[in-house]
Amino acid sequence: MKIGFDNEKYLTMQSEHIRERISHFDNKLYLEFGGKLFDDYHAARVLPGFQPDSKLKLLKQLSDQAEIVIVISASDIEKSKVRQDLGITYDSDVLRLMNEFKDNGLFVGSIVITQYSGQSSAMLFKNRLENLGIKVYVHYNIEGYPSNIPLIISENGYGKNDYIETSRPLVIITAPGPGSGKMATCLSQLYHEHKRGVRAGYAKFETFPIWNLPLKHPVNLAYEAATADLNDVNMIDPFHLEAYGITTVNYNRDVEIFPVLNKMFETIFGESPYKSPTDMGVNMAGNCICDDEACREASRQEIIRRYFQALDSLFKGRCAEAEVNKIELLMNQSNVTIHDRKIVDIATEFEKEIGAPVAVMELDDGRIVKGKTSKLLGASAALLLNALKELAGINHKAHVISPESIAPIQTLKTDYLMSKNPRLHTDEVLIALSTSAATNPDAKLALQQLSKLRGCQVHTSVSLSDVDEKTFKKLQIQLTSEAKYEIKSL
Repeated sequence: MKIGFDNEKYLTMQSEHIRERISHFDNKLYLEFGGKLFDDYHAARVLPGFQPDSKLKLLKQLSDQAEIVIVISASDIEKSKVRQDLGITYDSDVLRLMNEFKDNGLFVGSIVITQYSGQSSAMLFKNRLENLGIKVYVHYNIEGYPSNIPLIISENGYGKNDYIETSRPLVIITAPGPGSGKMATCLSQLYHEHKRGVRAGYAKFETFPIWNLPLKHPVNLAYEAATADLNDVNMIDPFHLEAYGITTVNYNRDVEIFPVLNKMFETIFGESPYKSPTDMGVNMAGNCICDDEACREASRQEIIRRYFQALDSLFKGRCAEAEVNKIELLMNQSNVTIHDRKIVDIATEFEKEIGAPVAVMELDDGRIVKGKTSKLLGASAALLLNALKELAGINHKAHVISPESIAPIQTLKTDYLMSKNPRLHTDEVLIALSTSAATNPDAKLALQQLSKLRGCQVHTSVSLSDVDEKTFKKLQIQLTSEAKYEIKSL
């Protein structure tokens, strides 16, 4: 992979910029953290060289000044909203996030349940947290939010919310996902801090869109593709252009809410510290791109992957057609087609050649590996074995898992677990390989190659099971699939 992003420069520059922003206020800054705090694989894909845990490293650099407040919406608790990338509910993810932060030496001060309007499940969750010794605060629904500013900035608005007790100058407000109420939590705290005579500040840390890249730069278009389900739209920040005569990029929700935020700042402080949504941001990622063309190409490939994912989701009834149409438009703007993903055409031709489902992988050095459906293995499982053999320099005809050891697994699946498909899935073939590694040196050598699959490209000629998709995701393989099933049975 060609590196296009200077990660070390980013960590240094970003932490310095956040510290500098803290100094603008009374040594108290509420920083709304958008996106993922760790495992930010989207950023790593479109900015090659960006480390998925960069934001976590950044917080570690600020750990002596920072505390974390995790926000969750009462309505998300009530409807058991699920994080699609992890397959767990938002309330479970709050506990996961707390553990992750604490394991990395970061201080989590409290949890805030937002948008509360009497949901019984939210109170049960609050009791559960408090029984674990965790501080919990409640923020309420405000009628007419965000436009009814006189009510919002009053004792019956933000004044009703619990004041969050914090002890450090930098308060990171984060959440399991979008729409949790992070911004409202920050503004509520500004109101309460002002009542206590503290001139606290607010800033926003979102990696995308990158404000100092062009509007139609592939990196910013890839962000639109990633948020097609939210219908986010990148746009020129009109407030920044008017105030400074400089063109910057923001997205529709921040631009639309800024007049309201500005009025809130003026009502609380007497004047607003910001002239535009861009002013509120602290993101330095755009200054750390060291190879623009590498980032452009990586982002174009990401848009194609997002397109295939949307087609597959539409096929499975998990998204609307508008999402696919939007990403198709972004592909046109980026001047790419599905044929710019090299392995797509290779998989299509290979499937025609053998007349059965196939899977194709492009290794990091450009080598192509293929896998096909057989009596023992699914195409994805066969591909994984072939890729590991290729990386280990093992003859492809050699058995790293004996056929005799696969048969009992198939019997278990069909005779006892009542599966209709006797072929091994990707997770099952990896377990079988690890078992063989105890006695077979080739199997052990093949297993040792697993980490080299990270970042490799895979395309399958049919839609995969959830099991296979999750296995590829855990291996950090970048997967696309054709939107069709292997068999037509309902």
